[in-house]
Order: sequence, then structure tokens, then C-alpha cells
Amino acid sequence: MSTFDAGSALDALTNLDHPIKKKMAAWAADHLDDPALVERDRNCEFWVDGWRRAADAGVLGLLVDPTYGGAGGDVIDALLTFEGLGYGCRDAGLVFGLSTQVWTMQPLIERFGTDEQRKRYLPSLVSGEKRASFSITEAEAGSDSFAMSTTFDTIDGAGGPESATYRLSGAKSYVTMAPKADVFLVFATADRALGQWGITVFLVDRDLPGVHVGPNRPKMGLRTTPFSDVTFDGCELGSESVLGSVGSGASIFSVAMEAERAFVLAAQIGAMERQLDEAGAYAADRSQFGRPINDFQAVSHRLVDMKLRHDNARLQLYRAAILDAQGRPSMEAAALAKLQASEAAVASSVDAILTHGARGYVTEFGVEADLRNVAGGMVYGGTSDVQRNIVARLLNRPQSSRG
Repeated sequence: MSTFDAGSALDALTNLDHPIKKKMAAWAADHLDDPALVERDRNCEFWVDGWRRAADAGVLGLLVDPTYGGAGGDVIDALLTFEGLGYGCRDAGLVFGLSTQVWTMQPLIERFGTDEQRKRYLPSLVSGEKRASFSITEAEAGSDSFAMSTTFDTIDGAGGPESATYRLSGAKSYVTMAPKADVFLVFATADRALGQWGITVFLVDRDLPGVHVGPNRPKMGLRTTPFSDVTFDGCELGSESVLGSVGSGASIFSVAMEAERAFVLAAQIGAMERQLDEAGAYAADRSQFGRPINDFQAVSHRLVDMKLRHDNARLQLYRAAILDAQGRPSMEAAALAKLQASEAAVASSVDAILTHGARGYVTEFGVEADLRNVAGGMVYGGTSDVQRNIVARLLNRPQSSRG
């Protein structure tokens, strides 16, 4: 990954027409405009061809080292790329699936994996041939992630960690990309009494005996992102399946959540900009009582609110990214960015529907889909309540340690 460039970061932060973003938005509009989207959304169908197109365009290799087939780019350029992708592609489920790979799966494997694990998984993830899935949530644990019941036993550890064998048992719920995943990053505990200190992460291939992937679960939004439960029934794993080291799962989870919880919403911020542009254009074209509706203060102020929310969310996102790229604490900034972007997107989606009127409420024009798609942003990656708890806990610490 390239070093931090303050000038480049400032340009990304202040330039809404940044060439990286505009180029990706134009590419997405040309190559990811699927006329069957409304039907696929209704049927919860994942767009395999769209995934391959994005992979061929380099989207899945943005941050991965060239050794493993990636571009070795930096966080700022990747955020700009996903902003453009969110602006130009209406298939929010496809874009969200891509986001999970770039911001969570690949960085964890590259950072914590052995060289053998990187060589085994990263090239095929970058090429789009395979997909990974983050598997931590459980039906009963919810936001208390470490209160998991998925366990692992050491079957044979006499030769030490390097030759140990493990047995994995339990179930994960609401697993994004699971129906189409080839490998699962599974969090499991050696003993629930150990809390976070007992957690280990395993790389579990889908075709292993004992891995059972449930059917796709329909949901309110992001319906084209596959989503299901996964059960592990006594899967036997070697030491080569451990990501990081035994007992390091809590640290890996912390890394995954510190900044990535905000970065995964970059595409959503791009979609908010498109939403504003389309609502503005419609308000200028639509006439009532002999006047364009944007002449009415109620409508024009609604557009201003959408603009304010978008810009504020974007500023929060890039602030978190700059802190992360500089290696400075970014937990508070990431939580604030995630909170701002997710809640702002819901409010602006409602305003877009109001601006379009009945046209915004019916399915065929896609306006109502934006509201359904962004609602999940207040849940995945930690609910809005969790983000507020993080910030509240950090407020009593020195600013330098909070980000």
C-alpha cells in the first residue's frame, strides 16, 4: 500500500468532481446498468456477471499488494473509487458485496495471514473467481459479538500450535455473501468463560465436510447481496486454517471494525450524491401550479438538507480515512463517520421520495429502493446505538488517543 500523501488527501476531500471518482462513476453507469435490476431485486438475485465485470475493472484489487494480483493502492483512492461506484451503479447490493471484500475480507487476510494463506486466497479473491464471507454474528449474541456460542476444540495439540488440529462447531447468522462464498472467516471461542480472550479466527473453505450453508434469506434492502445462515458441524481444521494466532480473534475483530465500519459506506455516500442530483433535476423539471416545484421553499430546503447531509457525511468519512492512513487512532472518527453516513442516508432517501411524490414511492423508478438499501447501514458493522456507545466511551479519553 502506498504511503500517505497529504496533498492527495486534501484534493480528495475538497474536490467533489475528483477524476478518480468521476471516471469510476462513468464506467459503472456504462457497464453496471442492468435493465433486469428491479426484477433481480424482487427475487433477491445476485448478479454474477456484474461481479466479474467489476473484478475485471480492478475494483477487487484496489488495496491488495501487487504480489497477490492487486494494485497496491491507498485508502483515499479506494474511497474515491467506491464513491464513484455508488454513484454510477444502482445495484446497491452488488456494490455492498464488493465493499465487504475490499474493506474487510482482503485486508484481514493480507495483514494477519501467513504467506501461504495470502498466496492461496488473495489472487482468486482479487480476480473475482472466489468470494469470502465475514462470519461473526450469531442469532442470540447480536451486538454482543464476543458472547458467541460457536466453539472450537483442540483435537490434537501435542505437537504445539504449528501442528495442532481443531474441531469447529456452531452456527453463524445473517452472514453477508454466504450463499456465494468460497471461504468463511469464522470467529469461534475455545471457552465462553474466557470472553474476548478465547476468540480465534479460522479460514474455513466451503467444501469442507461439516460446512452447511443455508438458503438465501430475503431482507428489506440490499436484496441482491446474498445473505444466509451457516452451520459448522464438527469441521476438522489444521493449524494452517488459523488466521493470525490462536486467541487473537478479538484483536483481528478490532482492526476490522476500527475504520472499515466507516469505509464500507463510501459507496453509499456516492449514491447520496446521485440521489441529490436526480432529485434536483426532477424538482427543476416538474411543474405544479404553473411553477417548477423547486421554486417552492419546502422543496428547495429539502434539497439543501440533502446537500448538507451528503457533504457532512463525506467530510467525516475522509477524516477517518486520513487518520487511518497516517496510522493515527481512528476509532472515534470511524464511529462518527459510520453514524453520520448511515443516518443521513436514511433521512435523504425519505426526502428524495417526498420530492418525487408518487413517482418516488412506486418500484419501477428505483427511488424507493434507495431507502430500503440504506436502512441496513444503521445495523451492519455495529448498530447506531453501538456507534454512540463507542463515542461516549471515548469522550473521556485524551483526543490524541481517540481519533
